[in-house]
Amino acid sequence: MDNREELLRVVGNMQQLAYVRPMTYGEGRAGKMKAYEVKNGPLRFTVMADKCLDITDVTFFGHNISFLAKPGLMGRNHYDTNGAEAQRSIMGGMLFTCGLENICAPCRIDGKDYPMHGRIRTTPAEHVGADARWEESDYTVTLSGEMREAELFGENLVLRRKITTQYGKNRICIEDEITNEGFRRETMMLLYHMNVGYPLLCEDSEIIIPTRKVTPRDDIAAANAANWNVMEAPKDNEPEAVFLHEMAADSKGDTFVAIINRKLGIGLKIEYNTAELPYFMQWKSIASGDYVMGLEPANSSVYGKLYHIEEHSLHQMGPFAVEKKRIILTFLSGDQLDQVKEEAESLMRKQSFITE
Repeated sequence: MDNREELLRVVGNMQQLAYVRPMTYGEGRAGKMKAYEVKNGPLRFTVMADKCLDITDVTFFGHNISFLAKPGLMGRNHYDTNGAEAQRSIMGGMLFTCGLENICAPCRIDGKDYPMHGRIRTTPAEHVGADARWEESDYTVTLSGEMREAELFGENLVLRRKITTQYGKNRICIEDEITNEGFRRETMMLLYHMNVGYPLLCEDSEIIIPTRKVTPRDDIAAANAANWNVMEAPKDNEPEAVFLHEMAADSKGDTFVAIINRKLGIGLKIEYNTAELPYFMQWKSIASGDYVMGLEPANSSVYGKLYHIEEHSLHQMGPFAVEKKRIILTFLSGDQLDQVKEEAESLMRKQSFITE
């Protein structure tokens, strides 16, 4: 059923099929955190109002999609801005947003500290709104809010986010608008840390990245370069591997990555535009207890802030400049598993692979 009248004949209330509900966590490090639980048929996910409107747990047809790191759910705390200690507050989730002054490794520049993956990922949202309503024949769930990264005599950057999902369409659309509300040019680094976990991610998974060139980040990744698109069984204390990809894209700059699992009969496709987010990094960890695949569109490199300063390539925004980004997560089943592979192969045929 795909129209309003037909659906309303068979339900008493549309919340039987789709809803958004505010919730507050009641214990542990997540205590008092505010979030929204969203149901859209077989797709369920949680949006964290107190953490950048990021998406934590996601399930599809009852199967977990996302990764939850060992620290678990938690709100903003003193770890966040204390260099590498930030790893004690990185909880993973389907998405955590990195930026806006820094992504990746922590660094210190001109006496100022830039914490690991930046500060925006733990910034609570303001002007938060949630709605579920008919828009013509589509029953649409919408969440929105804004996060501000600002300092006295410093930057004043605002990230406005809207998340939408429509009943009968197993996808989540994330639309971001970043504005420099200050009177000077500001660095604006942005990375969407999308994290896939078990059981979607396992030895049965197929990693689909229509890449033109794969560059290992370091010697550890180089030693595993032949297996960048394979997810092995967990291995105790195995170091992480990170790969930089030069993505194939269509004439508009649109591209995607995907992970499918034929045994479960489901998959995940992540679409974005290379003009908005020209970098793509793949984070692979087969370590026991840290078993995860990170798929990371970004406007800056995994090599981080110091690298871009040295290369004179630091992304900046002028006063009152505005940038928009769009990410679409589509949850796949049935024939879509074959279709996404065919789509990747089509992109690859149009753009040849580059060897090192």
